[in-house]
This record gives sequence, C-alpha cells and structure tokens, in this order.
Amino acid sequence: MKIYRIGLIGLGGMAHAHRQWMKETGRFDIVAVSDVNEEALQRFGNQLGINEEKRYTDFQQLIQDADVEAVVSVTPNNIHANIMRACIEAGKPFLGEKPFTRTLEEAAQLLELYERQPVAAMIGFSYRYTPAFRYVRELIQEASIGTVRSFSLQYLQGWGKADHPYIWRYDKAITGTGTLGDLGSHMIDLARFLFGEFEELSAQLKTIIPERLDAKSGAKVKIEVDDYASFQARMSGDVMGIFHTSRNAVGSGNQHEVSIYGDTGTLHASTLNPDQIVWIREEASGQLSRITLDVPSHCKVKQYNDFLAMLDGKSGELLPGFMDGYRNQQVLDAIVTSSENKSVVSL
Repeated sequence: MKIYRIGLIGLGGMAHAHRQWMKETGRFDIVAVSDVNEEALQRFGNQLGINEEKRYTDFQQLIQDADVEAVVSVTPNNIHANIMRACIEAGKPFLGEKPFTRTLEEAAQLLELYERQPVAAMIGFSYRYTPAFRYVRELIQEASIGTVRSFSLQYLQGWGKADHPYIWRYDKAITGTGTLGDLGSHMIDLARFLFGEFEELSAQLKTIIPERLDAKSGAKVKIEVDDYASFQARMSGDVMGIFHTSRNAVGSGNQHEVSIYGDTGTLHASTLNPDQIVWIREEASGQLSRITLDVPSHCKVKQYNDFLAMLDGKSGELLPGFMDGYRNQQVLDAIVTSSENKSVVSL
C-alpha cells in the first residue's frame, strides 16, 4: 500500500488538525515541514521527529525537496498564490487553503500557468465534506423537493466581536478581504456545490468595527477589511439565493447552514447538526410534515480520503479542485466590485 511523503507548510493551529486527519488515513508520512516562525518550526519538527535538514524556513526549499511527493499548505492568504505557483512549477500535487488567492489578478496568473502545466490540486473547501450538505445535494439532484426555486445560506461566527484584538485576519495586505474571504468563500463553494455556477449578483460589504486594539503595541489599528458581508445571487437554472456572513454574531460558534426551497418541500442542513437534515414536505393529503432524517453512511466522506484518491489518480467529481478555487475567486471579486460600485455584476 502506497504511503505518500508529505511536505507540510504552515505550522499554526490548523496544522495540528491536518496532521491528525492525515494520521487517520494511515497512508501519509510527513517528511518535511516549513514555517517562518523558527520556534514553531522546531517545536513541530520535534513532535514529528523530522530531521533537522527537513525543517525549512523557506517553503520553496521544501517544495523542491526530492523526498516530498505532495504538499499540504496551511498558511495565511498572502502566500497562497506563491505556494501554488511553486508547486505547479515543480510538478508537485498539493492541497492548498482557501480563499484561493487574495485577488482575481493573482488567480488569473496562476490559471495561465496551470493551463500550461497542470498538476493534481485540491483546495480546502472542507464543508463539501459535511455529511448533511452532501445529503441535501443528493436529494436536490433526485428532485426530492421538486424544482428548486431559491435558498438562503449563512455562515456566522462570534469571535470577532467589538473587543477582539487586532490579528492578521484584519490586515488587508495579508488577507485581501475580511469575513468575505474567510467565511464567505466557504458559502460560495457550498452554493456552487449544490446549485451550479453564479450568473449575477449584488452585494454589500461593511466594516462594523473600524478600529481594533493591537495587543502588542497598545495602539489602535484602522481596519480596512469587511467584517460583514451580504449578497444575493442568481444561480444556474434561475435559482435565487441570499447569503449572509459575519464574525460578529455573538453566540454563534461555527454556524454554517443552508435552507433550500423547492416546489414541493424545503430542506435544511447545518454544521450544528452535521449528521442529520430537516425535510419539510407536502404530503398527498396537502398537509405539511416536518421530519428529521439521519444522513446515510455513503455521504460521510472525509476530505483526506479524497486527497488520497486524488494522489492515487482516482479523484471524483465532488473533489474541490484547482478550477473550483479559481471560480470561487471570480465570485469573490464580483462581490467586491458590486459593493464598491453599488451595482449588479454578471459573471
């Protein structure tokens, strides 16, 4: 059984989750690590027993390492494009984080390179692997609620309330956008996963908290990225959608959910109850019934099993690939344009 030798770039909090997910498959071996933080590099390297010569402060060296067969990148947004570019140039398969890039310009440059020399690539739209979302996609395709007419989709978190200190996620030079790229990119991918492509949209972005305290310097820092985003869109097949995301929703832990309205019923799925869905349907009598259904086992697919299948050359249509990342960035750019120009944008 093939064991893939992985180079891991970015050793922050999420790196530990990725490490555990890889461990669960039993077919990945992290052989090299990279981070600009020397302390994190040594601590993580010691935990994994990585040889000193395989601990890189320069991610380019890790990607060029002949022992590294595939790359997993868990970094801030400002180096997503550079890491993907280096992987493509080196012919190394990779799993990269979302959002795809900071700007559409960065994404377009990557696309030009990728079209010349494509590599196997996965983008970390992890909510495609929420069982409830997979199940409602299946029910939509089976026309279980008739023709889908509209939906509402939201992603709310509460950690960004007014007294939260300044961190890198509020730095436009690093992130490109704020809540929109962080949480909104997941909403966009889920909408594409369920309903197809965006055709047109209108949007509004808002910076709710204009200044935040930098705990290190004690100074207040002006915030130039959004911490609230709402938009409405027309999707393929004339399906209409409303989107709402904020990190200032006090009491919301990780509330990503969708309600889907069809001619004969409604489906609801949420990360708050990932193994069940709610189905409201019209019975033959004309009465409405509300039932809670357990998600079938075949909808419980793990992200790293799909990454493994990709490396084995067996990846399926539901894997979020390079072009899903690019299309996502197109929509993000359209949202920013719409908000700035107060206009409807066609895609």
